[in-house]
Amino acid sequence: MNPSISHTRQQETLEAKARWFQSLSLEERQELLCSFTDIILENYPIIVKEKDAKPVAGRVLVLSEA
Repeated sequence: MNPSISHTRQQETLEAKARWFQSLSLEERQELLCSFTDIILENYPIIVKEKDAKPVAGRVLVLSEA
């Protein structure tokens, strides 16, 4: 697989995104997690004060290998 830039929706499927994420090293995944956490805390700092968060129904997506 040659790395390239694509602008088609077909290559932006959840499965393709999952494959991309799995291709990252552990360090790269950790860096993304830290970046996402920083973005969330920057935009919604009171999130750290919220207790007993409950999951939102219908927000779970199960991916399967075709």
